Amino acid sequence: MSAVANPATVAECLRVGAGFSQGDRNWIAEQFATLDARLASFHADATELEVSVKDREARGQKVTLECWIAGRQKIVTTSSEDDLHAALNDVRDDLRRRLNDAKTKQEPRHNKHLREEGQPGTDAPPADDDAEAPAQTGVA
Repeated sequence: MSAVANPATVAECLRVGAGFSQGDRNWIAEQFATLDARLASFHADATELEVSVKDREARGQKVTLECWIAGRQKIVTTSSEDDLHAALNDVRDDLRRRLNDAKTKQEPRHNKHLREEGQPGTDAPPADDDAEAPAQTGVA
């Protein structure tokens, strides 16, 4: 696997949307920093993140994190946690899970379970059948 020349990072790809100011961007980026390891396999110029909040600090607030990566479907995660920090952590963790799931689905060769289950009709390899035939004729 080749390394990405310009890996995506939260600090480089994050935009703040409705409900947040540019002043909030740094502390949000710090909370989302654990996503850097997962985003590093994508090019920075082909990756975008946007976080927004509706009804900030009110009961029923809704935090949304959207992720666009070239060649993949847009991923949207949301949280209705009352605490803003908890809501941000919730959407961050959900995005990480969904990126991991998308990678596993797109690259099943790295997942032994999917590799074995994904190939129908491979119950016994052909070499085993050939090896058993001479043994049966010699015994009879």
